[in-house]
Amino acid sequence: MRHTYPSDLRREPFEHIRGLLESGRKKDVFCAVLYLLRTGCQWRALPSDAPKWRTVHHSFTIWSEPREGGSLLEQALKKSGERSPQKTGAQCQSHAVNRGRTKRQERRHRRTQRL
Repeated sequence: MRHTYPSDLRREPFEHIRGLLESGRKKDVFCAVLYLLRTGCQWRALPSDAPKWRTVHHSFTIWSEPREGGSLLEQALKKSGERSPQKTGAQCQSHAVNRGRTKRQERRHRRTQRL
C-alpha cells in the first residue's frame, strides 16, 4: 500500500486521461510524475513507495515526446486539470540543458578572448 501525496491525482480525473497513458501501473506512475513535477525532486529521490524511478523516468520520456497537439504529458495534465500544461518537466529540463550549454559557451568565449 502506498502513501498518498498532495500531488496525487484522484481516481475520477484520472479516468479522463487513462486512454492517453497506456502502460502498466499507469496511475501510480502518473502520480509519481506529478510528484516529481510539483516537488522538483531528483529522479532517485522519489518516495520509496512510488514505482521504481527508472520506470517513472521511462514513462515520462515517452509521454513527453513532442507530437502534434502537444505531448501526451501536456495533454494529460491539461485534461486532468491538475497542473497548467504550459511548462512540463521535459521543457524545463530542455531549458536547463540549453542554459547550461550557453553558460559553457560563454566561459569558453571569455577564455579564448583572454589568450
